[in-house]
Amino acid sequence: MIRFVIGPMREVVPDPGGRLPGRGLWLVAQDDVLRKALKQGAFARAARGSVGVPDHLRALVVSGLRNRLIDFLGFARRSGEAVAGREAVLDWLRNGKVELLIQASDGSPAERSRLTGGREFPVLTPLTAAELGGVFGRERAVHVAVSPGRMVSSLQAEAARLAGFGMV
Repeated sequence: MIRFVIGPMREVVPDPGGRLPGRGLWLVAQDDVLRKALKQGAFARAARGSVGVPDHLRALVVSGLRNRLIDFLGFARRSGEAVAGREAVLDWLRNGKVELLIQASDGSPAERSRLTGGREFPVLTPLTAAELGGVFGRERAVHVAVSPGRMVSSLQAEAARLAGFGMV
């Protein structure tokens, strides 16, 4: 689900973190649901009055979801629950520390299968190599391993919401 609120100028504002003040208007995190809500005037009906809808609302939603995913990955990195780079990921794989793999969306699926060596792991591909690299203070990062813990479920949930907009 994605929360929206009505801003002070009576405009629809996406609130993917669910923390903005005001009464929330909730939609399922899917592109077609958002389109249908916009077409049918669901926001105005839920807000009990006219509201302004930005032309780029979908882009705002996707951007907000991507930023949340990047933030959660940053939390995982800072807490020592995530590493980036082929050698660091291989080391974690050898030591059984991996519960989730994140590969850059512009990374090679063949390289991912060589990296995992036939072992099955959940793999997410929602971010580009440049976005992953930004989290780890690098220009690019193609492979990221996340150790077991609460961050895994948070990352999977955010990636699932982003996937509803065709971004995984």
